Amino acid sequence: ALSERLRVFEALRLKQDSSGRRTGGSRSPGHSLSVRLADSRTVKGTAGITTPLLIARNGAIVCRVNGQLWELERPLVEDCELHLLGFDTVEGRQVWIEIKSSVELLKCKIHFEIEIIFFGLLHRPTIVFCLVTFTLSGSVEATDVVRVIGVSFPGEKEREEWEREQEEARKRDHRRIGMDQELFFFNDVSPGSCFFLPKGAHIYNSLTEFIKGEYRNRGFSEVVTPTLYSTALWERSGHWEHYSENMFTVTCKPHTYALKPMNCPAHCLMYEQRLRSWRELPLRWADFGALHRNEHSGALGGLTRVRRFCQDDAHIFCTPQQLEDEITSCLEFVRTVYRVFGFSFHCLLSTRPTPYLGEAALWDDAEKQLEISLQQFGERWELNPGDGAFYGPKIDIQIRDALGRQHQCATIQLDFQLPIRFNLQYVSSDGEMCRPVMVHRAVLGSLERMIAILAENFGGKWPFWLSPAQVMVLPIGGDSEQYGQKVVQTLKEAGFMADLNDDHGATLNKKIRAAQLAQYNFIFVVGEKERVNGTVSVRSRGGKQLGQRSLDEVLTLLKDLKETRSNHNEF
Repeated sequence: ALSERLRVFEALRLKQDSSGRRTGGSRSPGHSLSVRLADSRTVKGTAGITTPLLIARNGAIVCRVNGQLWELERPLVEDCELHLLGFDTVEGRQVWIEIKSSVELLKCKIHFEIEIIFFGLLHRPTIVFCLVTFTLSGSVEATDVVRVIGVSFPGEKEREEWEREQEEARKRDHRRIGMDQELFFFNDVSPGSCFFLPKGAHIYNSLTEFIKGEYRNRGFSEVVTPTLYSTALWERSGHWEHYSENMFTVTCKPHTYALKPMNCPAHCLMYEQRLRSWRELPLRWADFGALHRNEHSGALGGLTRVRRFCQDDAHIFCTPQQLEDEITSCLEFVRTVYRVFGFSFHCLLSTRPTPYLGEAALWDDAEKQLEISLQQFGERWELNPGDGAFYGPKIDIQIRDALGRQHQCATIQLDFQLPIRFNLQYVSSDGEMCRPVMVHRAVLGSLERMIAILAENFGGKWPFWLSPAQVMVLPIGGDSEQYGQKVVQTLKEAGFMADLNDDHGATLNKKIRAAQLAQYNFIFVVGEKERVNGTVSVRSRGGKQLGQRSLDEVLTLLKDLKETRSNHNEF
């Protein structure tokens, strides 16, 4: 509809205007400016006229101006640092594939008698076509419509590189790893809900224990809340009006209930149970309760899109004066966790959208506080104007995995509306009734989705502390099998995942190879010599011989690997 197009245009215009203000675009056009390039050269230009395209070398697709993504044809407005990004960068490749590769099917002389949405034009001749099924307009009904996706490349070399990356991604597909390593499965009796087998549950619980340990160190308290609530709660929170179609409902006449898709309304109920004092704040409540969201069946896919999931979800209730410190603490929490996984990341500050709820001055102050926290944090961040939630600005954190793909998992979000809807208050130091600030935050996000990301990032070669296959014990002849059983039992009692291969029909080399293919972190070979000496012969997953070690020594070394959450697979 025309009204919707006008609304989108206005939102984009405001987003562009906001971006210009943030980058210093308030000065009048026409004055001279200096542009510092990545090679330390300085180029002169004119504000409002000079564009990165006029400066760009061949192969530039997009650029960064003072760290912010910038279109090549968009005029510069002030002195700046300019970094030109080509297809060899993640940003350049993403822009090329997502924008330049959108295909004008008529040019390819392909005719379909179906509804097609055009995103752009084909700009280069090197194209790969993919045919995929999809859900039309959110419908759950089966359809014969097939989506044609075209991906273009600057040249043959880039296409071949992309195909290698796609093949590697197929090898690392978490659904394949989950099946091969017996981690989890899905069944039509509960669509979109994962069945975690013992090894998968070990990964799930290890992640949960990791976060719970951080909670204890950072002043969070864990709470447990119901799964089923009357629709009266969701009407009060505003979710019923905006989100009811994504909620599972249960009718128990004359009442209607819904499975919770998020924890925040329940935490507001807990806050309002009694009068709160400023001395209690900040309150930091964490909740690992099961969440349910009614995703369309056509959108479900492995662990990345499910109906039943769990988040490392927490909410912070604090005074406005405490907000900056709480945001800084949340960002440090994120850095600590992602450093353990080896993820690089950057932050996005998503500001006031159109429309929004609340007063503009309140938004401006909150956005400024978030910006100060990001500047002090020291990691790369960029502005994402107009992309905040309607009830508050947020910081989204995007990680990059081993394949160079980006995933948005962690989020830190301010909420001005729920404290108002639930009339949350606290008594200030001067006896006044004041409104607390509410912060939604998650680090891993959905545990299910994070397990999928980690499985593909590590290619199924789990770090020891997460691994569902930590030690394989291989007895070789004589009385070593009984000793091997003792070793396995000792390892299990110490909290490690250990197994014994007592297949008498397999050679030692065959057993070792099988353990390596199963991605056991360590292989302990035990024979008569090891039995007599109370030792094990250790080799790593990669085949490196680590020598004979006493059982007490390996227990100490394995405990250290587990407690430090090291990604190294040797000692």
